[in-house]
Amino acid sequence: MQEQTSTSRSRVLGTETEFGIAAKEAAAADPVSGSIAVIGHYTGLPAPNAVWDYENENPLLDARGFEVDGERERPNPDYNRQLNKVLANGGRLYVDGAHPEYSTPECSNPREVVAFERVGERILAQSLQEMARVRGREQYVLYKNNSDGKGNSYGYHENYLVSRAVPFDKIARILIPFFVTRPIIAGAGKVGAENHTSPTEYQISQRADFFECLLDLNTMVKRPIINTRDEPHADHARFRRLHVIVGDANMAELSTYLKVGTLNIVLELLEAEADLPQLELEEPVRAMKQVSRDLDMKETIKLSGGRPTTAIAIQHAYLKAATNYYASHDLNQVTKDVLVRWGAVLNKLEQDPRLLVKELDWVAKRHMIESYMDRKGCGWDDSRAKLMDLQYHDVRPERGLFYTLERSDLIERIVQEHEIQKAEFTPPPGTRAYFRGRCASKFAKSLYGASWTSVLFDVGDATIKKVPLMDPHRGTESLTGTLLDTVETVDALIERLKA
Repeated sequence: MQEQTSTSRSRVLGTETEFGIAAKEAAAADPVSGSIAVIGHYTGLPAPNAVWDYENENPLLDARGFEVDGERERPNPDYNRQLNKVLANGGRLYVDGAHPEYSTPECSNPREVVAFERVGERILAQSLQEMARVRGREQYVLYKNNSDGKGNSYGYHENYLVSRAVPFDKIARILIPFFVTRPIIAGAGKVGAENHTSPTEYQISQRADFFECLLDLNTMVKRPIINTRDEPHADHARFRRLHVIVGDANMAELSTYLKVGTLNIVLELLEAEADLPQLELEEPVRAMKQVSRDLDMKETIKLSGGRPTTAIAIQHAYLKAATNYYASHDLNQVTKDVLVRWGAVLNKLEQDPRLLVKELDWVAKRHMIESYMDRKGCGWDDSRAKLMDLQYHDVRPERGLFYTLERSDLIERIVQEHEIQKAEFTPPPGTRAYFRGRCASKFAKSLYGASWTSVLFDVGDATIKKVPLMDPHRGTESLTGTLLDTVETVDALIERLKA
């Protein structure tokens, strides 16, 4: 019988955001040491000396059935502590390459993802503020975006737990047209072009210019539309983790909500073997760049065989499949809300994308920059346009242009302020992140380390006890909340877990 992760229980999902880092002075130009310093100044860490356990991680496994050659990251304990911070909310703050990165904890629905992703922005902003206070000056600026405007792109990755029973080639075939066209609802907007692509004044997606092939394991060079990494962070026989690298890092909550929510729905249909659009694009990589430049939603893209279609038509096809499926299947309130908003956004895009100025990043940013250019009498080639593009993503609340829109009620919200504030120190209740986060806070002095699949305790006498968390659906509040409320020591916790 096929493993179900969404029909009988909520799918486990989350995101990873690499933040762009810029030094404000020449002496601080090393991004690696700067990133380490930034995350080291976050004051909300329950166990600042905990390590990250890499034992069950192997990014070199390919979903097509092989392992590529290469070295796996295994820093020594001291450097590990500098690079990794286990958060009270069950997430992870760390340095990946030359960027500060924040991973949400494992969430149960797209609304949770929005709240836990938003709190990541605040954690990094707090880190910058504390670092400036300690050092007496501001040395770095962080941006929640995907490009530095100088030819360098950095990642925003989504993660979805999927049944291993669904063949990977089927996942790829169904998702390629979906991913190529999804930026019309989830693009972050970008001034200009990069990566030797055709010039444009403004485009929908920050990432589209940087994708060069259909399937591959790489995430930094020769970027693929479908990433083939097979690193489930769970029982390999039962689950795969769909590692999605094509999405933009969004500021607008609705863009994040629909980006994650619509894919979550498509994956549910895949697992249920429901009818889905059988579409094949003639040139998907080229089409991705074409869609990104189609600001008026009027251009056609070619399906295999030359038949023309549009990005909106493709998204409508997936929406229709979902609507048909849920007409005879139960759906929760979040899924219902995603379906309604998905349809409303597509309808407005057909009428006039500018109607979505309060909803979508790429429309809001375009309107803000065009309004400025109209006042100043300048064009898209003016350096101030690119500066505004960058500043839209500045994580400092007093400087980021997105936050200016938010304070002025010029951008739609999905979650309430108290949900974001709660997400900093309270893990999601419906996944193993609950157990990890609660242990990090309650037993901070005994926490030796953690990973997505384990919690490690130092119980004295040079002994480390590991509590495995291979099933992301366990370790929830309903399963472990009472236990964690009643035990007072790690020894008592471990004895109760054994029993």
